[in-house]
Amino acid sequence: MENNKSLEAYGYQPFFANQDTEGYSIGRVALEHKHLYRIYTEDGEWLGELSGKTRYEAVRREDYPAVGDWVKMTKLLGEQRAIIHGVLERKSKFSRKATGPTTEEQIVATNVDRVFLVMALNRDFNVRRLERYLVLAYESGAAPEIVLTKKDLCEDLEARLREVETIAFGVPVYSVNSLADDGIEQIAASLRPGETIALLGSSGAGKSTLLNSLYGGQRQKTGGVRDGDDRGKHTTTHRELVVLPSGALIIDTPGMRELQLWEGSESMGAAFHDVEELAAGCRYTDCRHKQEPDCMIRSSLADGTLSQERLTSYIKLQKELAYNERKIDAGAARAEKERWKKIHKRMRDNSNH
Repeated sequence: MENNKSLEAYGYQPFFANQDTEGYSIGRVALEHKHLYRIYTEDGEWLGELSGKTRYEAVRREDYPAVGDWVKMTKLLGEQRAIIHGVLERKSKFSRKATGPTTEEQIVATNVDRVFLVMALNRDFNVRRLERYLVLAYESGAAPEIVLTKKDLCEDLEARLREVETIAFGVPVYSVNSLADDGIEQIAASLRPGETIALLGSSGAGKSTLLNSLYGGQRQKTGGVRDGDDRGKHTTTHRELVVLPSGALIIDTPGMRELQLWEGSESMGAAFHDVEELAAGCRYTDCRHKQEPDCMIRSSLADGTLSQERLTSYIKLQKELAYNERKIDAGAARAEKERWKKIHKRMRDNSNH
């Protein structure tokens, strides 16, 4: 990484410049490792850690920096280290529910302009999983685009493209073979200096190979595919912000073997607007789409306008979101209680000095 790049080269936009950063240096988190952060700044890379006050006041995961965040910091001159004093308001945030039984947020990437949803055109191709990615992408605030990789392994590319188009209305779709740079030029031509793109997809979908093609060299380690199921080997083990020769920035992410929704009530209307528009045409506003007369959902199922698989997917995701929302509300209440306990403790400590 060469020194003396402008902040704009790392994606600094008026949205961030208009925030209060007086008295601090500004940098962007490129890599996180156990609460140590590699940060891109105008004068090179710095290794940052949270100030004691910032760490003490952090309650939820979103209070900590994530890859893609802009942070306020104080540089320790002569050491190339910095103390982080806060995170600037995020322009966008791609989150999922962390794996495991607890209901916790896992921030995948922040301040992203576009999200490339990467899926392989082999036996791992799954339209229902792509619907999940679209819901999360719309909720993030970034613009989703779909990259279908390994098209050399697909026997009927046109059929796959039609499947995707039925669930991704108006979303740009690319089909590529990254190993042969087939189809990459169309994506490369769309890249703009200073914009940030997140690569998201399952293990072995071809994200790292795609990044290597866009970078023009072996930037990320790649792996083959497992025998028997076409599932890829898990090669990317961490999130990292990479500056491409074109000037665009890409956040490569580990493959997601499990993708549970975090939030998304508002984005369901974008990802499933065909279903919601049909439901809005039912005679009764509380139609359950069972036996009610003049039900647009049932009539669309009958004439093939709507598939049963898409409706089932919609209902399943709605239930999952409703369940998470109840759990999140309870977790938020506990977090707020913990936050006030810390505030009151600090007030008592200050009054005793």
